Amino acid sequence: MKTPASYESAVQESIRYLGSDEAMRSLDTDTYWPKWNSPWWHVTLLNEMGLAEQIPERAILKIVERLAASPLKIFPIHAHEIPEGLDLYRGSHCHCSLGNIYQALAAWGVDVDQKLPWMREWFLRYQLPDGGLNCDDEAYLKEPPPSSMVGTIAPLEAVLYFTPREFTQEEIQFLDRGARCLIDRQLMHATSNPHNQSEREDEEDWLKLCFPRFYLYDVLRGLTFILSWSDIREQALPRTAIDSVVQHLENHFSKNQLRIERQAYIGISTISLAGPSKSREPATLFPLLESVSQIGDNSPYLDAHWSDAKNLIASLEARGLLK
Repeated sequence: MKTPASYESAVQESIRYLGSDEAMRSLDTDTYWPKWNSPWWHVTLLNEMGLAEQIPERAILKIVERLAASPLKIFPIHAHEIPEGLDLYRGSHCHCSLGNIYQALAAWGVDVDQKLPWMREWFLRYQLPDGGLNCDDEAYLKEPPPSSMVGTIAPLEAVLYFTPREFTQEEIQFLDRGARCLIDRQLMHATSNPHNQSEREDEEDWLKLCFPRFYLYDVLRGLTFILSWSDIREQALPRTAIDSVVQHLENHFSKNQLRIERQAYIGISTISLAGPSKSREPATLFPLLESVSQIGDNSPYLDAHWSDAKNLIASLEARGLLK
């Protein structure tokens, strides 16, 4: 979609920053931190806006380089998996962050599976029995292990949207089990697993639409994924899985204009790169992020996702896949 004129100046400012020596120094210091104003967040926001191709090659190649040099290319669950002396806050990744950056790199044109083959392997490796993933390492040691919508959605999107070939059997299993996880929750309910109380506290927020989402989950994001899964995989989708969410979107927003009700960054600080490990400090924002995330504003990006969802619903109905 065409970038609204009111955002264009801030878009160009982020693009200029990503091509700068300052951005390269930031990435050399840390690929991900600090929130919310390191190159990582500029890149993932531009991707959510459909502008990945405008990201300077210099920034993309540096991110690939730094990810390739990651000291830990697994999600450590047991203490013996953590190299001695490694600061996990700085030297490891999580499912949602990798799912998001995979999508941004692939949308730009990087062959992520060739340059960073461990990333796709990561997604498939850490799927839990209920079909989801969880960025809390302790979840994997519980019985039964609980998944998290936040930890699940971005890896599922990465595999579904950015596999430019036939899916392998392992990928099919990953996607179908992940879709079943969302279907069983009707896209809006927390897991019933007693080991994930924190997710039940987040459930109400999922009805509040967010842009940019970064790693957060909302019901429109879940709806877009599950409809796309049914379309791409040609799998039947029970109408009961989406009805409550569709009704909420239709009733809650007038004239098909979706408004931002939540900000991904509110109340979340960043680690201090200058201080001791785990020390926190207030996070900073950047102009583009502030421009596109104002609560109460109509978001053309959310509108576009809602339009796509309605078109997919009509297509699935016509093909007999939505019953």
